[in-house]
Amino acid sequence: MLKEFKNFIMTGNVIDLAVAVLLAGAVGLAVNGFVTDIMMPIVGHFTGGVDFSELKIVLAEAVVAADGTVATPENAIMWGKWVNALINLIIVGFVLFMIVKAYNKTKKPKEEAPAAPAGPTAEDLLAEIRDELRKK
Repeated sequence: MLKEFKNFIMTGNVIDLAVAVLLAGAVGLAVNGFVTDIMMPIVGHFTGGVDFSELKIVLAEAVVAADGTVATPENAIMWGKWVNALINLIIVGFVLFMIVKAYNKTKKPKEEAPAAPAGPTAEDLLAEIRDELRKK
């Protein structure tokens, strides 16, 4: 059983999957840093300094007790965070598109298989049938 497990773990598919998972995590961190630290400040600048993550619709204000503690927290729809998530999705999708496009350029183009020789046309087949019938 231990030998079977060793053979399973050492197959190329498992190793490839492990490498892919680790690389995906690293790429995810890099892309998240790019979006958060570079792109979102640029988007904020062009939208007049608006920080989308703070935009919300308050359904119920927070209730503060006499001693200053929050008795009931604020209930709000945080639609600005959703806008940030959509912007992140678009940027991440574009970055991944560019990575895949660059990767595809590095691959060798596949050689096309030679075209199959053209078979006889319908006219040729009919002519052969006619000739065979005349012989009989």
